[in-house]
Amino acid sequence: MNTLTTLLVALTIVSGCAVKTSDQSKLTNVVIDQGVSQYVFFGRDRERISDQGFIDTPAFVGAQLTYAWKELESEENVYDFAEIEHDLEFLKQHGKQLFIQLQDTTFNPQKAAVPQYLRTEPRYEGGVVFQYDDAGQPEGLVAMRWHPAVQEQFHKLLTALGGKFDGKIAGINLQETSIGVSASGPHAPAGFTYPGYRDAILANMTALKRAFPTSVAMQYANFMPGEWLPDDDLGLLQSVFQHGREHDIAVGAPDLMPKKPNQQNHAYRFMSELKTTMKLGVAVQDGNYTGTTGNGSAPDPSTSIVPDLAEYATHHLGVQYIFWGAQEPYFSRDVVPYFRQDKHAKH
Repeated sequence: MNTLTTLLVALTIVSGCAVKTSDQSKLTNVVIDQGVSQYVFFGRDRERISDQGFIDTPAFVGAQLTYAWKELESEENVYDFAEIEHDLEFLKQHGKQLFIQLQDTTFNPQKAAVPQYLRTEPRYEGGVVFQYDDAGQPEGLVAMRWHPAVQEQFHKLLTALGGKFDGKIAGINLQETSIGVSASGPHAPAGFTYPGYRDAILANMTALKRAFPTSVAMQYANFMPGEWLPDDDLGLLQSVFQHGREHDIAVGAPDLMPKKPNQQNHAYRFMSELKTTMKLGVAVQDGNYTGTTGNGSAPDPSTSIVPDLAEYATHHLGVQYIFWGAQEPYFSRDVVPYFRQDKHAKH
């Protein structure tokens, strides 16, 4: 490489722009020091990627879309990625990137995110268990991440996805670590332990990184069953962040709630401590724009708190990735105008 070429590569990295490889379908992911990659989280409302507020805002580098495990694997070891391919192609045509959120958990006890065969084939022992709220009521279904046979199938899915999309998508994240499952009591699943669950999360992170060595591999981590910081600290959540830092796996926090003690004592604590040593992300989800999920006293609903959220995420948490929820009217009224200011434009 000659001197001029070396200088141009260095300038590209410093500016925070994505560097293309010789294969134009691949992306080389660069961790930038003076910029944050801003995505819009449309979740399962994937048709909203045609939203003009999103398309016409250069600061939004891409969309984060949710795909359930059962959508991608209709039968055992039979994969269908047509929906991802469709969305990826549309985004590419509009100069945007795709960040996948892979769903294996729901917050509806009537719906599961896993393929049906996991629930019917005996060796998977049901495939999912109920999540319970503090009152003991079912609030969703979570894949048995700790079950060896279920985990094996999940890792096969990750491998298949990586073989198809690594380097072509910006990144992929696994759902949050928090689950309403206990190791004791009337609803405790057979074979479930808190250290075993932690080990399963770490194994999933490793499998994700192995499948996606080029695209960003990210684990959402907020709370871990069996501990409650700072008083009841078993090192479970800490180990998730440590594993991410040691193996170049990004860690993200669902919900941006700067003034909520629970978040401060858990994910935010580790993010602020490790922000100079690893890749981090945060999701702005429903309720975050109004403070109803913990940003302190709910502000005047006509007042935008987007600048405060952006400031906190960027400077206190030190994230490289923010996923802005598309909740209306706040997305169109507050988020889009904020990121259309010249100072937020991508260069």
